[in-house]
Amino acid sequence: MERGDRDEETERLGDDLHGLDPEDPEVQAFAEHRDRMQRPNSEATVEGMLRGVDDFAQSANRANGHRRLMAVAVVLLILFGVLFTIWNAVSFVFGTFLG
Repeated sequence: MERGDRDEETERLGDDLHGLDPEDPEVQAFAEHRDRMQRPNSEATVEGMLRGVDDFAQSANRANGHRRLMAVAVVLLILFGVLFTIWNAVSFVFGTFLG
């Protein structure tokens, strides 16, 4: 890590984390959490929705045990819903034009 990066990271920690060790992994994780919380996240835009998917994917990758299992179950349910909707749309189109 370059010297300039260390200064930027120290500034990013801000006054709330003054006195904490910037090398501590827990402090770094908390600072990343604060960055995510302070980031403007408009759900009405494509970028905001993709940012939410990225946050979910990263947190699912960090999870283990039953939390990871639940994240996989949520993804599978979403995929099942998408496939069911596509199947119904295709069958309706073929039923309308060929039926």
